[in-house]
Amino acid sequence: MRRAALLIPLALCAASPAAALSGRQEVVPAERRVLPHDSHIPGCHDVLVLEKVSSRFAEKEAKFWRSPLTIVRYEDIRPIAWRPWGLDYIPRRFCTATAWTSDGARRRIDYSVREDLGIIGATFGVEFCVHGLDRNWAFAPNCKMARP
Repeated sequence: MRRAALLIPLALCAASPAAALSGRQEVVPAERRVLPHDSHIPGCHDVLVLEKVSSRFAEKEAKFWRSPLTIVRYEDIRPIAWRPWGLDYIPRRFCTATAWTSDGARRRIDYSVREDLGIIGATFGVEFCVHGLDRNWAFAPNCKMARP
């Protein structure tokens, strides 16, 4: 009886070496849930993503900071990570770019595109942080919390 109790944990470890090493239990990937995610989200360069970031930035600046700043151009757009925390989390794509703002300054911007996290889950959502303009420290320190 005691030998059987020892063999069960060993059998579980053999079935999932990664889970055994990490101490983390395996979970169901987001694509195989009852309400699944399909992990089809736009890329970092997608015009809809960049437009959504720009409009939300302009709205935030005007509404909360009474600032006329807008993003006028993006350069050096590149991905940072795709699903960095594993298959069991809502699919996210992390990106970085250089944003030119209407005051003529170049600033780094970190943003993520997240599946089904837009308005009422009907579309993709974005989250962003413009370096030097995180005035309420939502992503402090230095936009670190906007990256994986």
